[in-house]
Amino acid sequence: MTLKLPATMRGADYVVIDGVVFETEYMREPDEYTVADDVLLEVRSGDTALAFTQADFDAAELVADGGYRLGSGHLLHFIYSATVH
Repeated sequence: MTLKLPATMRGADYVVIDGVVFETEYMREPDEYTVADDVLLEVRSGDTALAFTQADFDAAELVADGGYRLGSGHLLHFIYSATVH
């Protein structure tokens, strides 16, 4: 897994997966106890729900526009809500 991926994921409100916006429902930052079948990310868009495990992220590569391409070929971009002070 790309070392920057956990930091990029942290606190993301939405994830754009292959051009479709999903709302983040669950996110777990991997640690030394994380195994391949541990779920790290669950997202939902309407009736569509997706879950990604550590194994899905193991071969993730940072792409030029700040997204990550998973080994499966899915392209993910993590999006954060703006905070107004």
